[in-house]
Amino acid sequence: MAKRGEPLIIRDAHLPQQVELSAYGEGGFRFADMSHRGSLLSVPSGTYGWEPSTFEDITLKSLQRVLDESEQLEVLLIGTGNSLVPFSDAFKAPFREQGIMVDSMSTGAAVRTFNVLFSEKRAIAAAFLAVD
Repeated sequence: MAKRGEPLIIRDAHLPQQVELSAYGEGGFRFADMSHRGSLLSVPSGTYGWEPSTFEDITLKSLQRVLDESEQLEVLLIGTGNSLVPFSDAFKAPFREQGIMVDSMSTGAAVRTFNVLFSEKRAIAAAFLAVD
């Protein structure tokens, strides 16, 4: 706890494991008896709050954690919001070079697909834009 007059330090909070998602919508997600408002990134090292809020915000930099953990991954699902928005082959290229297949779909479809693949213990990462 910060002492009086000292700045409050905010750390990058995350759940240090991947977990199945139990719900999505209303601007966030539910998982592991917790809830998170905003977008979400799930990789082998854990479940993280993710900054992008629109498709246009999704960049290679925003997905760097996926590339950092590429040796443990086969698939990257990207939930693009309320509808499917495809990514260009050029955008997918850095992931393919690391042996990761990239598939985009609506956030709802991505959550359902993630849960199935996660339950099958597949080497998966997922990035989900929050939806209302």
